[in-house]
Amino acid sequence: MRGANAGRRWISAGILLAVLSACGGGVRPPVSDAPAPPIASHPPIAVSHDQRANETYYQRYVDQQVARGLMRQDGGGPDTPFDIDDVLQSFEQLAFYDEYARSGTYDRSAPTQVTLARWETPIRFNLFYGHTVSQAEQRRLDSEIAAYTKRLHRLTQHPMTITQRGGNFDVLMMGHDDTPEIDAYFAERRGVIGPEAQRVIASMPRDIHCIVMAFSNAPSGAYSHAIAVIRTDTPDLLKTACIHEELAQGLGLANDSPRARPSIFNDDDEFATLTTMDGLMLEILYDDRLYSGMTLDQARPLLRQIGDDLNRPNS
Repeated sequence: MRGANAGRRWISAGILLAVLSACGGGVRPPVSDAPAPPIASHPPIAVSHDQRANETYYQRYVDQQVARGLMRQDGGGPDTPFDIDDVLQSFEQLAFYDEYARSGTYDRSAPTQVTLARWETPIRFNLFYGHTVSQAEQRRLDSEIAAYTKRLHRLTQHPMTITQRGGNFDVLMMGHDDTPEIDAYFAERRGVIGPEAQRVIASMPRDIHCIVMAFSNAPSGAYSHAIAVIRTDTPDLLKTACIHEELAQGLGLANDSPRARPSIFNDDDEFATLTTMDGLMLEILYDDRLYSGMTLDQARPLLRQIGDDLNRPNS
């Protein structure tokens, strides 16, 4: 989740929100193979005063962050040195801890250790656009998300594609005035995800720019479905930041940590796009030696082996 206090993750009885990703928990409903709602093809309509106000609000936010030297897109540099121990310590915080209450709310709780959760089946991204998103903007975002999906695949070596039917990782690109499309989407998916996800999205504070929710129907907690919601009444840089953070967190690095630097998985907004450290953590997450349902104690000896392999020249 990206916002003024980004990096939240929740897990409720049937949902893992992410900034929330699902880590363990009860049995989840099965994934539906029903056709996805069609992408809007009609031209955008005039937007409301409230959406225009949001656009101004989010532009001001980005301008302020950039002026402070934040929302970097350089992946880290000489000013952000790190070693493999930094990577492994950050990975533990991101993959094995919950910082937020498992109540489907935005309430912070004491950090809680959880089991590892990731995708063990191929990921099929399905993109949904609100009617306020122009056809030109849809094409631009299609291209951006396709390129980022290829990058995530290269890092993780996990199969992932973009589809228009039968997806299991839905990406909703919606503005303030696109509530009817959001309602229609949740009506279509209610049999899969239940009503609580819609309630959480409906109560999303204005200063939360995007969010991801992950669901599991496996005893191990392995993900079976995910939903990312990205506000489109935001500037392009903020949309890009949301795409990078939410799609990556939806892979299993669901927490945020102030120790993670250089990283997008940090509340400080220093980086807007995936960093070199983030890429290494995603590579670790999908190493064949790890699996969903592992405890941190089970994983630690393997993490050291993986770290040694990554740190070995020409490995």
